[in-house]
Amino acid sequence: MQDQLFALLQYFLPQHLISRCVGWLASSRQAWLREPLIRQFIRSYDVDMSEAEREDPNSYLSFNDFFTRALKPGARALPADEHAICCPADGCISQIGRLQGELLLQAKGRSFSLLELIGGDAQLAQSFSNGLFATIYLSPRDYHRVHMPLAGTLRRMIHIPGDLFSVNAATTREVARLFARNERLVCIFETAAGPMALILVGAMIVASIETVWSGLVTPRGRRPQTFYYQDRAPHIELERGAEMGRFLLGSTAIILLPEHAAAWAPTLSAGCSVRMGSALGTWQAASS
Repeated sequence: MQDQLFALLQYFLPQHLISRCVGWLASSRQAWLREPLIRQFIRSYDVDMSEAEREDPNSYLSFNDFFTRALKPGARALPADEHAICCPADGCISQIGRLQGELLLQAKGRSFSLLELIGGDAQLAQSFSNGLFATIYLSPRDYHRVHMPLAGTLRRMIHIPGDLFSVNAATTREVARLFARNERLVCIFETAAGPMALILVGAMIVASIETVWSGLVTPRGRRPQTFYYQDRAPHIELERGAEMGRFLLGSTAIILLPEHAAAWAPTLSAGCSVRMGSALGTWQAASS
């Protein structure tokens, strides 16, 4: 009942207004505001600052600067196996498995549409039909930069406006089509295993999403907008484990791979904690 009430309340809250207000606070450079806010956050969520590139909380220019903090070199090692799929972020696996046709599992008893998730492109959806997916939830205490599971070349980026429901476990269980209704950024890469989608899903009080190639992604209306990169020179090529984007406050990342392109590690299931760079499974080269 408590989860149902929490989810129901979000339908009536001014989600975007709340997120903009929180975003303004998080970007403030006023020391009297940012310093106690950062220190309280570290205490409340038991954030491990020993692995941060800058351990001193007072060295950050804003809460956003702290929240998207870089880690020390070597804090996240990549698998030695070149065919290992790297986890893109620190967090917890919400769901992992295989699509049932064009349906992804959201939570027990709830699925949602691949076609809706990626913005309505039927041809693109066909690329991932019966493929593999992994949904990773980033909690507030986690490292919030998102990295490449495989080396890839960016082909397109689709920004899809939408709601900003929370994406925690309670809301995931209660709100239908959650990841297909929240604002999200769909990034399509060409990899040795075939096409790969890496989707960054916005949420309540997530002030914004950034990518390393376009910076802050700003909504430009109510309809999905697609940006093509295959004809741009030079190509945007990112190595496995390279940073591709970041959340200004936490959310969810979803990986999509084609059918027969990979296999998830059998030890992984919903609820497993993961760290950026850990092996999620293995991929095989796409047939020519």
